[in-house]
Amino acid sequence: MSDNLMQDKVVVVTGAASGIGLAVAERFAAEGAKIVISDIQAEAGSAVAQRLNGLFVEGDLSRRTDCKALIYHAIEEFDTIHVLVNNAGFQHINPIDEFHEDIWDKMIALMLTAPFLLTRYAWPFMKKQKWGRVINIASVHAVRASPFKSAYISAKHGLLGLTRTTALEGGPHGITVHAICPAYVRTPLVEKQIAAQARTRGISEEQVVEEVMLKPAAIKRLVEPAEVAGLAAFLCRDEASAMSGSPLMIDLGWTAG
Repeated sequence: MSDNLMQDKVVVVTGAASGIGLAVAERFAAEGAKIVISDIQAEAGSAVAQRLNGLFVEGDLSRRTDCKALIYHAIEEFDTIHVLVNNAGFQHINPIDEFHEDIWDKMIALMLTAPFLLTRYAWPFMKKQKWGRVINIASVHAVRASPFKSAYISAKHGLLGLTRTTALEGGPHGITVHAICPAYVRTPLVEKQIAAQARTRGISEEQVVEEVMLKPAAIKRLVEPAEVAGLAAFLCRDEASAMSGSPLMIDLGWTAG
């Protein structure tokens, strides 16, 4: 395996203005990749892209036109795409709102339809060069259910199904597809969830982490964004070329029991 395997590879990362997406973009940039960042947060996303000497494409990926525009701009700038990291997520909402039809539609569009469309648009370029990596940032909730998360869990279960299907289709063409499935990651989104649950439950934020989020986990801490980014980088190495289509758990032992 060459130490500069990612040198000049084109990597598209969605939801990269903060959290997991930011850590992934930083990791690939450090390995020499050309970074294309997408986020709905224009100011933050643009700042990240500028710092990493990458390209920023503002967009709401729950809209199909914005999905197509992201890939179009990446191809226009760099001619191809080597790695697609589908990470864009949904801001925290009140659990009861997940039963609202508009919320359901928005979450499915952003976390399931968008990864499908982006994969579809990037696929011909990966197939032509006989090398590609699609990395879907799923969740432990891609393989486990929890109450009051119907839309989120449906999207993540569907994302795992998409991962498995496209892995079968991509194998003959040098394309591997992965679903990274972390437990709660220390991101701004999760910090907001902790604060919201503390208010709702009438307990401290420390109790939310210990008694709610980490209750099913064997390792009693939050996952760090850099750990997810490290796995994403490994999946692009030669040593991972035989891996495809399976949920890759960074779940603190959540699913061990």
